[in-house]
Amino acid sequence: MQSQTPFLEDWLRSCSGGGAGGEPPPASHTSSTGRSILHAWAVLREVASAAPPPESGELHSRCLSALQTLVDSRASLHVADPQVKLLLSILSSPSPPPPPQSIPAIFRLLYIWARKSTRPSPSLLQSAVSVLSRLVVSLPGEPFPAHAVLLLGALSASPAIAEESRRSCLELLCRLLQEDLAMGGGLTEGLVPEVLAGIGYALGGAVAGTTLLHGLMILSLLEWVVAGFITSSSMGKIESLCGFFAENLDPGKFPGFAVIMASAGILRAFRRASPNSKLKLTPPLKNSIEGSIAAVADHLISRTADESISGDDPEGHLLLQCTAIGLARCGPFSFHASVLKCVCSALLNEVFPLLSFFGRILQRRNTDAAELTLDQVKAHVGGVLFKEAGAVSGVLCNMYSAADEATQKAVADQIWSYCQEFYRSHRSVSFQLRGGELGSALDEIAEAFFLMVVLFSAEATKKKLTSKLSHGVYSEFSVRVLVSFSCIEYLRRIRLSEYTDAVRGAVLAVQEDPAACSSFIASMPPYSELTNLPGSDLPAGVRYNWAEDEVQTARVLFYLRVIPTCISRIPGDIFVKTVAPPMFLYMHHSLEKVARSSHSVFSAFVTSGIDSDEDDDLGLKEKLVFYYMQRSLEAYPERTPFEGMASGVVALVRHLPAGSPAIFHCISTLMEKASSLCGRAMAEEEDLWKNWQGDSEPCKKVLDLLLRLVTIVDIQVLPYLLKQLAWFVGRLPAEGRNTILGELHALVAESDDVTRKPTLVSWVQSLSYISSQTEAATLRQASGALKNGLFDAHSRL
Repeated sequence: MQSQTPFLEDWLRSCSGGGAGGEPPPASHTSSTGRSILHAWAVLREVASAAPPPESGELHSRCLSALQTLVDSRASLHVADPQVKLLLSILSSPSPPPPPQSIPAIFRLLYIWARKSTRPSPSLLQSAVSVLSRLVVSLPGEPFPAHAVLLLGALSASPAIAEESRRSCLELLCRLLQEDLAMGGGLTEGLVPEVLAGIGYALGGAVAGTTLLHGLMILSLLEWVVAGFITSSSMGKIESLCGFFAENLDPGKFPGFAVIMASAGILRAFRRASPNSKLKLTPPLKNSIEGSIAAVADHLISRTADESISGDDPEGHLLLQCTAIGLARCGPFSFHASVLKCVCSALLNEVFPLLSFFGRILQRRNTDAAELTLDQVKAHVGGVLFKEAGAVSGVLCNMYSAADEATQKAVADQIWSYCQEFYRSHRSVSFQLRGGELGSALDEIAEAFFLMVVLFSAEATKKKLTSKLSHGVYSEFSVRVLVSFSCIEYLRRIRLSEYTDAVRGAVLAVQEDPAACSSFIASMPPYSELTNLPGSDLPAGVRYNWAEDEVQTARVLFYLRVIPTCISRIPGDIFVKTVAPPMFLYMHHSLEKVARSSHSVFSAFVTSGIDSDEDDDLGLKEKLVFYYMQRSLEAYPERTPFEGMASGVVALVRHLPAGSPAIFHCISTLMEKASSLCGRAMAEEEDLWKNWQGDSEPCKKVLDLLLRLVTIVDIQVLPYLLKQLAWFVGRLPAEGRNTILGELHALVAESDDVTRKPTLVSWVQSLSYISSQTEAATLRQASGALKNGLFDAHSRL
C-alpha cells in the first residue's frame, strides 16, 4: 500500500468508503501550475524575511493563500531541504509567533517532506523535532492538533532520524494524546484519519522494537474510542471490544503489552467519563477487563517463576512497564496476586532500576562506560516511567491492602531483600563516585525509591496492626522493617510522618520481644565489613576509609539510635560481640552526631541490667569501661564530643558497683587528661584563668566534669577523687588555685547531700587555708598530708 500512496490517512479514508463520517477526502489539486507553486514559495520567503513579520494585513493574507496553494498540490509537490528550513524559520519566528491559522498548513507541508523525501537530512529532522517541542505547548485547543500528531508520527517513522529525536517525537506525541485527545477534546470527525495515521506511523516506524511509548499510544487511542462509545451510549460496541481482547489472550495471537494498555485505556475512559453519563462500568464488565490484564500477568509470572527478568528479555521488561503505567492511569483496580507481584517487580526493576545501573558502574573498565551510564540515567529520569513513580507506588500500596496474607508476605519479602541488595551496591558505588554528575542523577532515583519504601512500609505496618497476627509474626515483620530502613537511611532527606510512625511502631514491637531484639542486633554489619569494602574494585591509588563511607555511616547511625530503646533485651555476650565493636569504632567518627550516638549507646548499656554471666572479679560493664575511657580520651578534644563523653562518665559513676576499680580508673584517666590539657593551655594562653567563666576550653570542660563528680561518686570513691583534686590544685599557679577554689565553694554551697556535705566543707576549708598560707611549692607538699586526712574523714562517715 505504501508503494501506491505515501499518505496513510488517504488510504484509511479509501478503506472507509471515501471520507470519515461521510465526508469526502480532501481533493488533491494537481492542476496547480509550476508557476503558481514557485510564486507561493516566493511569498513565503517574503514573509520570512519581513522585519518584523506581519501580524495582519495583505502580506498575511497572501501567506495563508500561498500555504493553501502548496497544500492543495501535495500529490505532485516535493518539498526540498531549503524549503524545509524556510518553513521552520516561519514556525520559529519569536516576535510575533506565526498566526494559528497557518500552523496546520505548515505542519502538512513538513509532513509531505517527511513522507516523500528519500534521504531527509538528520539535522533537519532534529531541528523539526526541536521546533515542534517548543511550539506544541502553544498549539490551539480548537481544533485538536491532529496535524501535529500526524507530523510527529511521520517524523518518528523516518529511517534517518536519530534515536534521541525519535524518542522525543514519541514522548511529545504521547503527551498530545494524553492531554488533548483524551475524552475527544476538540477533535473533529473529519480529522480522525489524521490521528490514526499519526499513531500508525509511530507504532510501525520504530526500528528499535516495541517500547512503552507505543503502549501509551494504544492506551490513549482506546481511551478516546471508548469515550466516544460512552458519549453515544454504545454499550454493545464496548462489550464487543472487550470480548475481542478476552478471546485473544494467547500470546501467539495478540501482544500482551497491547492487551494491558488497551484494557487500561478502557478503564481510564470510564473513570474520566462524566458523572451524568448513562453508561456505567458494570461489575461483570470491570471483571472482564481486569481479567485480561490479570491473564497477561499470570503468563508473565508463570514464565519467569522465581527467576527475575534478565536483561536479554525485552518482552518481559515491556510487560512490567506497561503493567505499571497502565494501572497507574486506569484508576482503582481489584486485587490479583499475579498483578500485584508484577507491579512490585516493575517498581524495583523498571521504575527504580538502581541495581542495573550500579552493576554497570561497578563493572566499568573505562570512562566511556561511565559516560554511557550517565546518559542512560538521565534518559530514565526524564522518561515517563520514572515520572509515574508516585502513582505506581500508590497502586502497590492499595493493592497490597486488599491482598491475602501469603501474597503480602511474598511482596514484602521481595522489597526487604531488594533494600539489602541496594545497600551493598549503593555503598560501593557511592564511595567510588564521591558525588559528581552521575552520582547526583542516581541519587534522584534513589530518593524516589526511598519514598516508595517508606510509604509501602507505613501501609504494611498499618495493615499488620489491624490483622490477627501472632505477636511473634508481627515482631519478625518489624525487624524486617527496621533492617530495611537502615539500608536506605542515607537517602532520608526530609522529615516524613510515615517514616516516623513506621519506625516507632516497629521499635515498640521489637522492645517487647527478646528474640526479635536479638534478631535485629544480629543484622548489624560486623566489624570486618565496617572496616573494609568487600567485593569492590577500587580505582588505583584509592584506599578505603570507613570514616568516609557516608552510606555505611548512615546505616550504623540508624542502629546506634535504635539500640538504646531495646538495650535491656540484649544479652551481654551479643552486646560484646556485635554492638561493642562498631560502638567503639564510631566513637572516633568526625561527625559529632555519630560519635555522640556511640556514647549514648554506652550510657544506655551501663544504665541497663545487662551484665556478664561469668563469675569473676569484674563484671562486663566494668571491663568495657577501661577501653571506653581510652577511646574517649585519646580522641578528645579533636573528635570526641564532650557532652557524649560526659554522659558516659556520669552513667558509669552512678551505676557501677560502689568502689568499683573501673570508677577509680575513670577518675585517674580524667585527671591525667585534665593535667595534660591545662598544662598545654597555660603555655598557650597567659590569661587563661581570667577568662574561666563561660570559656569553652577543653581543659576547663574536663575540670568541670571532675568537680561535678564530687557530688555523685559513691562514698568509697569520694576520698580518692578529693585526693586527686587536691594534688591537681596544688600544681596550679595562685590564680588558677583561686579560680578552682571558687568553683568548689559554690559547688559545696549548693549541695543538699547531708551525708557528704560535712566532709566536703571540711575539705574545701582546709584546702583554702593551705592555699592562702603557702606558696605553690609548699602547697604541693602540704597536699600530701591533706590526702591522708581525708581517709580519716571517710572512716568517720
